[in-house]
Order: sequence, then C-alpha cells, then structure tokens
Amino acid sequence: MKKVPEECRVEDALGILVGKWKPIILLQLLQEGTKRFSELKRSLPGITQKMLTKQLRELEEEDIVARVVYPQVPPKVEYSITEYGKSLEPILEAMHEWGTRHALHKLQKSTEKSS
Repeated sequence: MKKVPEECRVEDALGILVGKWKPIILLQLLQEGTKRFSELKRSLPGITQKMLTKQLRELEEEDIVARVVYPQVPPKVEYSITEYGKSLEPILEAMHEWGTRHALHKLQKSTEKSS
C-alpha cells in the first residue's frame, strides 16, 4: 500500500499515545490486567493523582481504557484495557524494541567518540 505523506495518520496515533505516562499506563494494564486507581498510582512512582486522572480520562475518551465505577462506599473504580485498546500492544512492543535498540545505538556512538 502506497502511503501519501499528506494523508499520514501517524500524527493521529501519536496524539493518543504521546505523553510521559500513557505508554506506561497502557503497558501496566496490558500486562497486569484490571487495576484499581490506587493500584495504578502505586505502580507509577512519580505520577500525581491529577496527572493519572487526566491521562486515564484521555485514554477513556479514545476507547482505549474502560472505567468501571462500583456503587459502594468508599467508591471503587477499576480501569482495564478495552478490546480495541489491545490492538495497541504490538505497536507499543515495537516502540519498546526500537527504543532499546536506539539507546544501544546512542551508547555505541558515544563510546566511539570517546575512543
């Protein structure tokens, strides 16, 4: 399939995935399944409650993450990856693999320069 640069949809995909926390949130949910808000927060050291809420809402709006609120006191809220969201797994895996190779590439280049 020929790709026309003017019709590139990479920007659309990046718009959903961009951000320091979204890929990490998605990988947590993909690998570990449904999590309560507090469990997610504990598994992401450094993220604020406000930022986690914002990122989860954005992912929910895109139908990537599902949010279930249980009517109890105190409220129980769980997040999980949707079936549609699971389609991101090979993309995130490919990005992880490329990022690993790129980090090694940069390390090799800096080692060559210092030799």
